[in-house]
Amino acid sequence: MGIKNAVVVRFRQLCESKNIKLNELAVRSGVTPSTVYSMFDESRKDVSIITIKKLCDGLDISISDFFDSEIFRSLDQEIV
Repeated sequence: MGIKNAVVVRFRQLCESKNIKLNELAVRSGVTPSTVYSMFDESRKDVSIITIKKLCDGLDISISDFFDSEIFRSLDQEIV
């Protein structure tokens, strides 16, 4: 799994565990819903670290807590 997909999976996990819908996450984070939904679009290849930080703030977690997950410990190499 690549980093972008891992980020999406992690946000899905956190939203489900906190029972938060994507629109609510956007509002809490101060980003547009289209920003959140575009991140979940499989055709997009990247997501900005600024967006990740804002979404973490909206979930009331630190960015280090976000990345402290098993999903990030065995990522595919991104060099192609």
